[in-house]
Amino acid sequence: MVVAIISLLTLFSGLPTTPGAIPGSEQKNGDSIIRQIRDASPIKGANNEAMNCGQGAFVAGQAVTVQPGDELSFEWRGADLSPWPHNTGPIINYLANCGESPCSEFDSRKARLFKIDQQGKKPNSNEWFQADLMKGGKSTTKLPANIAPGNYLIRHEIIGLHIATVEGGAEFYPSCAHLKIEGSGNGVPSEKDLVSFPGGYGDKDAGIIVPNVFDANLNYQFPGPAVAKLESSTAEPEGCNVFAPREPGTTRRPRHEKHRLSSAH
Repeated sequence: MVVAIISLLTLFSGLPTTPGAIPGSEQKNGDSIIRQIRDASPIKGANNEAMNCGQGAFVAGQAVTVQPGDELSFEWRGADLSPWPHNTGPIINYLANCGESPCSEFDSRKARLFKIDQQGKKPNSNEWFQADLMKGGKSTTKLPANIAPGNYLIRHEIIGLHIATVEGGAEFYPSCAHLKIEGSGNGVPSEKDLVSFPGGYGDKDAGIIVPNVFDANLNYQFPGPAVAKLESSTAEPEGCNVFAPREPGTTRRPRHEKHRLSSAH
């Protein structure tokens, strides 16, 4: 199956198209898989509370069923549905397990996320993969082939670095959607792979402040953790998922094609 996402609108191909909603103070489509944001403005500051899923994001009511190894494609537009306006900076994808309840009941502020993909500059080129979005193209990623089944929040993020030559210049555009991953995988991230947003980045981090961002020979350093190498959970009791979210102070309890999404900012 194949999936694709845009910043304000998120569509799926291979399934009936599921558009996201234009940002606004009222939720326009609670039955979407995409968490609608209230404001299309870029998020400024790595410690901004909106870093988890976007400016005032509403909880979406649905999830799309996918399989390990499925390809997801993300299509971005401006809030007025104009072409995506930026071409400088990385595209990064994270997943978080929502636990035994559906992601429609999950507070993204409690998400413990692991990185599954990151794209910066194209090989042997001075062009960023983000530039494809400006041209009307899509960003693609694949779900890990061995990922354990469950309810997952996918956090797809663009970081605009066009004015990030100074501290505080970076612009963050996260968009979240709900996945129900099936299959018989048993891969889970290790503790060192997990981050929360806000908290996953700092304004002084390499990759967030990039004084030489326009240098042709830039060797870009991605922010945040490395792409997670999912480990087998077979040593745990059957059904164990060591990264399921938990309330602070509680004991961790064991549990064990192509789509197209689009969002608009």
